[in-house]
Amino acid sequence: MRITALFLTLAFAAQAAPPLDIGSRWELFVDEYLVAQKSGVALKLAEPVRREVVLSTDQPWEGQTCGYFSVIQDGKKVRLYYRGSDGGSDHSDAQVTCVVESDDGIHFTRPKLGLIEAGGTKDNNVIWRGVESHNFAPFLDSNPNAKPDERYKALGGVKQPGKNWAQGETPGGLYAFTSPDGIHWKKMKPEPAITKGAFDSQNLAFWDSTRSRYMSFSRIFSNKVRAIQSMTSNDFLAWSDGVPHSYAKDVPAEHFYTSATVPCPTAPHLFLSFPKRFATSRVKVPGHKGGPGVSDAVFMSSRDGTHWDRPFLEAWVRPGPDIDNWTERSNMTACGIYESSEKEWSLYISEHYRHPDHRIRRLMVRKQGFASMHADAKGGEFTTKPIKVTGSKLVLNSATSAVGFLKIEALDDTGKVLAKSAEIFGDEFEANVLDVSKLTGQTITLRVQMKDADLYALRWAK
Repeated sequence: MRITALFLTLAFAAQAAPPLDIGSRWELFVDEYLVAQKSGVALKLAEPVRREVVLSTDQPWEGQTCGYFSVIQDGKKVRLYYRGSDGGSDHSDAQVTCVVESDDGIHFTRPKLGLIEAGGTKDNNVIWRGVESHNFAPFLDSNPNAKPDERYKALGGVKQPGKNWAQGETPGGLYAFTSPDGIHWKKMKPEPAITKGAFDSQNLAFWDSTRSRYMSFSRIFSNKVRAIQSMTSNDFLAWSDGVPHSYAKDVPAEHFYTSATVPCPTAPHLFLSFPKRFATSRVKVPGHKGGPGVSDAVFMSSRDGTHWDRPFLEAWVRPGPDIDNWTERSNMTACGIYESSEKEWSLYISEHYRHPDHRIRRLMVRKQGFASMHADAKGGEFTTKPIKVTGSKLVLNSATSAVGFLKIEALDDTGKVLAKSAEIFGDEFEANVLDVSKLTGQTITLRVQMKDADLYALRWAK
């Protein structure tokens, strides 16, 4: 493949910009952050693989409208938290928060905690009871300064009914919770910590290790469309004003019922989000008792938590051929990623909302493989923006067909080749492909030629 003179001119015009310094962090091809110019290649969304049903919410204290699942990996243990509900009011005190546990992310069991009576027994897996259980969303706090008895934190709560409740003008809001073990919880203060928002959904938070702050992502309405806002906090109690998420001008406004936003496990500077997209008026199953609306899951990413890239407007997970997934509020991605092996990550998604067999299914994705820079059998190439070399070798997460390949060259600002790889083929998650030990500290661009191949992520390594 020959690079055109115009392509070279455009690519090296980018050298006038300050070089990117990515250190040793992984950069995923979920956006075009690294890309200066491309020809014959494009970002491609990867479809997750549907795996096992890991939980059916069939206990008396659970029910057909369980929801707002959160996945937490604490050492070797995986916990799945969710609302126990059978169709009552959002403001019902009978709602409970449940937890199930697993050692492999597949086989979950209900611990018999004996804490709170629900379903006529304390012999259950309930950790909280009350209106805050409507959307109780916990996380494991990775703040290095977190107190030992506050290893876990959570947000939960709703606005009271009334005029302009969706604008946050009625009493109520999100309460801040802490726990030493993920089982025994208490409120950090009696008043809500966050009051400006609609909150009738999963409202989540986590410690942003890159910027040393807490971030929350909560429900708002924007021009009557379900939307998301972000806030920041230093102590999990005092929060900034909400900033509505923004998108490129050509991205349509769509109802995002939940966001399932998380820092990427291997690249925490990058936020990944898996919103449940809600088509409010569509009806596929006439007479369904829950009313109109169909849902799917989409994928997007952000590098600051407020400006979001949506190069993929198509669904990340479709409802599929199962007709019970074509009724309202199914296909809701749980918040959290379980690193189930060195090669795969697990996410979870709800199915059959408001049906007797409401359940949660595991989704498998390639490690860092939510999207890729892709070339088909015709081949293509791209060049990066100027990058500072901060390691001695370039490492790739990539895959090719039997006849496909990648080739990589390091170029100076005139287009001179300073280093080049051998032909790269195979399917590897951390392959050393280019020796740049003589270029450490210099600014270069990478030229990547591809054929029938996917490049998921790259980084500099020592």
